[in-house]
Amino acid sequence: MKIPADHQGMTELFRKLGARDPEQWASSQLSEGIPQLQRFLVLREVWKLVISDSDYHWMDAAIERAKERPREPFAGVGLALKRVLDGGATREDIIEIVRGEQVKLLFDLLCLIDGTGPKHLEDEVRGFDYRLFQTNHDESPDLLIGGLHESVLETDPTGREMRPRDFGRSGSSRE
Repeated sequence: MKIPADHQGMTELFRKLGARDPEQWASSQLSEGIPQLQRFLVLREVWKLVISDSDYHWMDAAIERAKERPREPFAGVGLALKRVLDGGATREDIIEIVRGEQVKLLFDLLCLIDGTGPKHLEDEVRGFDYRLFQTNHDESPDLLIGGLHESVLETDPTGREMRPRDFGRSGSSRE
């Protein structure tokens, strides 16, 4: 793997990978020595695990699975979704709740991996920390990839940084 060492090449790579501000990512990597490429790739991939704000298929699939197998693990999700939709909630409301909770989990998990999360360990195991490393060819830690939690919101694929869909419109949720 050959990573560009010049600003133009690095910027183009970030652009190709889908970064919203490729110049800033490239500048930070080259001038500050922060492994922004690795950080961006991790964040891009974990965001793919978050339900898209336009994907409603999972709701129908969960409801259908729960109808067919109401006692299996996760059937409660489909049963609850059916009740909530029948009660008048919109699919957009459900997406907003689910995405928000998924991203909060993502943020907390990345804080744990970054070593900045809450320390609620028992005295006997206090002091354990976790980090994410890029590994070399023999799978030994090679490069610390830190500060992931700091960039969760700026890498939101919607570009809204988890703000409501109507943010910025008249009658919006803007405070």
